[in-house]
Amino acid sequence: MAVLTRHQGPVAPKVPGRPALRRGRFSVVWRPRTVLVLVLTALVLFAGLVVNIGRGDFPISIPDVVAVLFGGGDRGQRFIVLDLRLPQSLTGALVGAALGVSGAITQAVARNPLASPDIIGITMGASATAVFVIVLGGGFGVVGSTLVAVGLPIAALVGGLLTATVIYALAWRRGIQGYRLVLVGIGINAMLLAVVEWMLVVAEIYEAARATVWLTGSLNARGWEHVVPVGLALVVLVPAALVLAHALGALQFGDDTARGLGMRVDRSRSALLVVAVGLAAIATASAGPIAFVALVAPQIAQRLVGAARPPIAASLLVGAALTVLADVIARTMLPAALPVGIVTAVLGAPYLLFLLARHGREARA
Repeated sequence: MAVLTRHQGPVAPKVPGRPALRRGRFSVVWRPRTVLVLVLTALVLFAGLVVNIGRGDFPISIPDVVAVLFGGGDRGQRFIVLDLRLPQSLTGALVGAALGVSGAITQAVARNPLASPDIIGITMGASATAVFVIVLGGGFGVVGSTLVAVGLPIAALVGGLLTATVIYALAWRRGIQGYRLVLVGIGINAMLLAVVEWMLVVAEIYEAARATVWLTGSLNARGWEHVVPVGLALVVLVPAALVLAHALGALQFGDDTARGLGMRVDRSRSALLVVAVGLAAIATASAGPIAFVALVAPQIAQRLVGAARPPIAASLLVGAALTVLADVIARTMLPAALPVGIVTAVLGAPYLLFLLARHGREARA
């Protein structure tokens, strides 16, 4: 929505058409288009949540769903809405929000629209660890037993963080460049994909089926125990991302310019990537790898807002709305219910091809 900046002198710069709201050393640029996009996206998200909650084997009308959400409704409606369907829809919204913010940060830091967590291998690292726990966890000594003991979500979170650390270390050459980060991430993603496929081949058929369902990214049977972890992650990490967002404005002009503005480039970039990796890993641990939301949501938000880089707040709402609407399609609009990750993959894959084709044309130009 806005950019938080510090002014070193008593006279603040003025941008025509963008009045600044100032308090002390800080200022916020007022952008009416951004505010309008946030409001409209929030309304779409709320409408998607209400429709998603109302559809199912026992349909509930939209007015009744709204009444239950605001404290009304009879006992049966409250049980269906509050105990069965609201946790699943909220998990989808929070996971989509986390993926949207994570994608916005990684794309802005790398200055590359392909640099989303699911393209550069972070979510695949979480997935590989989860499949390891499901298929081989109990049979690999202390490491396997420890991962089984901590549980699938925490194991997936640890896997995502470790993978991001390896990618960062391999991409480091006296600093991080976006192009090298994407290439290293794609290579790590391919290696982990091969490991996952090998584990599925050697697994028992029941374990392979369970791992395959997890790998598609599903919101089925999600309860409040899945809402709380990703909700707490958003409460902690999104404010941190908003505070660090001022660094993205300088980083988009390159490291030399950012250093010239007095920024500690490597420290700021590392802090932003830690936030992005944490959000992506926790989202994957909660619902499995829901594909392409982290790739598509920031780009849609950037075009809606008309910004020079993916905006964090708009990416959060767009990611949440995309995931909830995809869950509506997956559960109620197809001949058979599907995991939400299949729907997001079908919708996101053409966009990835569009990005690759556009970058190919730009490289030849």
